[in-house]
Amino acid sequence: MLSPSVKKDIRCSYENLKAQLQNFIPRKAQNYLVAEIAKTLAGEYNPKRRIIVAEAGTGIGKSMAYLMGAIPFALNNNKKVVVSTATVALQEQLVEKDLPLFRRVIPREFSFVLAKGRQRYCCAEKLASAAGAEGAGQQTLFEQKPKRSDIDLINTMHSALSRGKWDGDRDAWPKTIPDHIWQSIVSDKHTCHSGLSAHRQCPFAKAREHLDKADVIVANHSLLMADLELGGGVILPEPEQSLYMIDEAHHLPIVARDFSSAAASLLGASAWLEKLNQSASKIANAGDIKRSGRFLDSLQSGIQELIPSLRSVRDMLRQLPLSKDGVYRFENGELPEAVVAEAKDLQKAAKKANQSLGKLHDLVAERLKDGEIRSSIADPVMAESAFFLQRLENLEKVWTLMAQPNSDKGAPLARWVEQCPERESDLIVHVSPLEIGWRLDQLLWSKAAGVGLLSATLRALNSFTYFCRQVGLDENDGTRFLALPSPFNYQENARLVVPAMPCEPQDEKFTDILPDVLFEYLEGQTSSLVLFSSYWQMNQVADKMRAQIEKNGWELHVQGESSRSMILDAHRKCCESGKVSVLFGTGSFSEGLDLPGDQLTNLIITKIPFAVPTSPVEEAHAEYIESKGGNPFLQIAVPEASKKLVQSAGRLLRKEHDSGRVVLLDRRIISRRYGKALLDSLPPFQRIIEYT
Repeated sequence: MLSPSVKKDIRCSYENLKAQLQNFIPRKAQNYLVAEIAKTLAGEYNPKRRIIVAEAGTGIGKSMAYLMGAIPFALNNNKKVVVSTATVALQEQLVEKDLPLFRRVIPREFSFVLAKGRQRYCCAEKLASAAGAEGAGQQTLFEQKPKRSDIDLINTMHSALSRGKWDGDRDAWPKTIPDHIWQSIVSDKHTCHSGLSAHRQCPFAKAREHLDKADVIVANHSLLMADLELGGGVILPEPEQSLYMIDEAHHLPIVARDFSSAAASLLGASAWLEKLNQSASKIANAGDIKRSGRFLDSLQSGIQELIPSLRSVRDMLRQLPLSKDGVYRFENGELPEAVVAEAKDLQKAAKKANQSLGKLHDLVAERLKDGEIRSSIADPVMAESAFFLQRLENLEKVWTLMAQPNSDKGAPLARWVEQCPERESDLIVHVSPLEIGWRLDQLLWSKAAGVGLLSATLRALNSFTYFCRQVGLDENDGTRFLALPSPFNYQENARLVVPAMPCEPQDEKFTDILPDVLFEYLEGQTSSLVLFSSYWQMNQVADKMRAQIEKNGWELHVQGESSRSMILDAHRKCCESGKVSVLFGTGSFSEGLDLPGDQLTNLIITKIPFAVPTSPVEEAHAEYIESKGGNPFLQIAVPEASKKLVQSAGRLLRKEHDSGRVVLLDRRIISRRYGKALLDSLPPFQRIIEYT
């Protein structure tokens, strides 16, 4: 049950929020969402399953709702709140706007911090070494010989860090730091030796101190998965002590799947293993050869097993008939017996080499901590061994997954090989899970003190079933489900127009007829966004329409011709000055694009956003569903298209008094059996269906 103190804090926060904001509009759906989140976290619905899945339409104010529902409960129950987002834009909104506002209205003090992964921070030791490096030292620290400008930049960064003018955060440096420089100074878990006094000045260690003390941590889905894959509580607070508010939750399944995937080249791996073999004695000597000799022998033995096996697998796999894209996917994830046998040997050898190098690395760190070796000697050795450790860890993961037998219960792993773009004779081995729900349940749902999964689009075809299948939840497992519609008046303020078209999008003439149709629906409009299914089609149409658009005195802004922010700024300036502005964009413009009021009144969607399963993972997933007697089109393509179509249509109304129309140039929404379900999943626009 919610305690009286939590209820009081929530009520007080809400009253203060009303007083703080001018033109505050009370929203029943927002109040309901606050209450449902708080009651779910308190275990009122299910004390063993404190999970809520909430689809909250545009205009409800879901970010303020979950802050108001979760933070008072956390502060009263000695828990942390971890807010995870998919985009930088939402992180910035939370840290710069929503959380400072909520801190002003809640009657309790709380602290918040933006969490970043270790790779966003420099290593103070590496930076110091790089700043002082000359000659041979530079060759050790840098993969390529640094230019004068590189050295000047490193010296400037070192000076700024030493004087406290920079905190070591890559994003806080005023200019872009080139990747080749950043890789030479980036913090990594292997060289971050906490036993050293200098470690207290490590930028990542300082950031971790802020994380440990903060009540609310804002992270992203990638960092969340990185922490969970490490067991939880390594980067972020422990799951058992955390209330997770996962915003933009529809992105979580893909991020989780990518984190469980792995890839490695064959000849490329052989090449760096040979370099490691050459450096092994140097690393062992730095760790005291008397103590490290047996680990050196084991490491070199592992490398000598790995290199010929990798070449042998390459020779086997080169016999496979690659597609025109240079890819071969193993049907049902099943490998030839000879490859399975090699995979098992490679997994054992990679594990042996990885563990042995880890022991050598630890011995060097131990000697450094005990003062038996100078940091000027140890640091470059540890940086080098850390580089190889990361590669060995990945190699072990690849071959562990490749050697893993398929389960009779769940989906098989997707396994495929790809032509290496840098080396024609080389192949890259890929392995990825098809379904990640069981893993999320294992790492998060079964451990967390409480979870909220939120987004404006979680349902597909008006149902949570597809999302549940993706993330390992069940509509009958005690999880709380809510679908809260947008408070906007779609019937009065917006129309959905489906024109009479000469043909449907799959017809080869469709791209040719688009310019004439688009001119008809752009005429008389001041601010338009046209969403295309592909860059190719968008550019074809733009080329044909550009001269006439300019002749009409309109401005055309095409995605890809400059940065996203520059294109949107140019569009907004046109709208402010009364010029007719037309935006052309692809799928990435259908989400996260905020053009309120007069900035967008005419949205044209050229086709239902069906995704063709082109990646090996998507092909393997479709194959698995077919093997179970299912229909991949109806079970994957239609639900995904439903979500994307709702997201696309959601670009039109962003504020309560916005108005305009959506024009869908795809007749399949009324001519196909699945069309009605897609149409009914859209907001309740006034519908105008045209017939010839």
